Amino acid sequence: MARPIKETPILYGERARWFEERMKQVRRETPEERERRLADYKLGLEMLERGKQKQI
Repeated sequence: MARPIKETPILYGERARWFEERMKQVRRETPEERERRLADYKLGLEMLERGKQKQI
C-alpha cells in the first residue's frame, strides 16, 4: 500500500522572504540548453509510446 503524503512545511520569517524572492527570479536558458531539454523530452515521450505499444 502507498504511504500517506506528508504535509508541505510552511516557511516563516527570513527563509520565507528568501524563497519568495528566489521564485520571482526568472531563470534563463541558452539555446543549447533549450535544445537539449526538448530533445530529452521527446526521447521520454518516445520511450513512453514504445512501452504502451508493447502492452497491447
